[in-house]
Amino acid sequence: MARGLLRFLLSGGALAALLTATLPAQAAPSPTGAFDDPPPDKIVIKVATVNGSGCPQGTTAVAVSEDNTAFTVTYSDYLAQVGGNSDPTAFRKNCQLNLIVHVPQGFTYAIASADYRGFAALQPGASAIQRASYYFQGSPNTQFRNHPFNGPLNDNWQATDSTDWAQLVWAPCGVQRNFNINTELRVSAGSSSPDKVSFMTMDSTDGDISTIYHMAWKECPES
Repeated sequence: MARGLLRFLLSGGALAALLTATLPAQAAPSPTGAFDDPPPDKIVIKVATVNGSGCPQGTTAVAVSEDNTAFTVTYSDYLAQVGGNSDPTAFRKNCQLNLIVHVPQGFTYAIASADYRGFAALQPGASAIQRASYYFQGSPNTQFRNHPFNGPLNDNWQATDSTDWAQLVWAPCGVQRNFNINTELRVSAGSSSPDKVSFMTMDSTDGDISTIYHMAWKECPES
């Protein structure tokens, strides 16, 4: 099957990523001011847990980039499908990433945008949706951002979640709150022929397609 990449791009500077294992993420006191440059010191990201039908145990590989500015999650089983001999539960797949982000003292971050990519083969009359939500530990789960696709379609797909500056949710200053990212793929047969398979993947036919998360930075107010 096609392989896909989930890649966090930590904007600019000497930002570092590290990986290990454990749990989830509240909204922050939002400091005032405009976009700041990323902190000069390295940040550390630990993958706490990876759970979901789209990323079952043993089908997701995590690796840190050589320059320590990003990490990737490679999926081998993130595929939703309907029709033909598809399992009745295969129409929906999801994955939850729980991240521990250690930020240099005096800084806070938010996810400003996310670019999702994959491959879809949808029969005429079929449809699909890609969804994502983001929240910090202890805060309410945010609304999903939805991106619909309609058949006929047999190509790579891309969807972007963007957040205006005034709407960004910042990590709490001086308090550790894990960050959650929930993604979902859902395929509907609609009026398509029931013996024809429609599917959507959060990966690609060539292994080169990745999801990129862009981080915004602010300095925390002095206490």
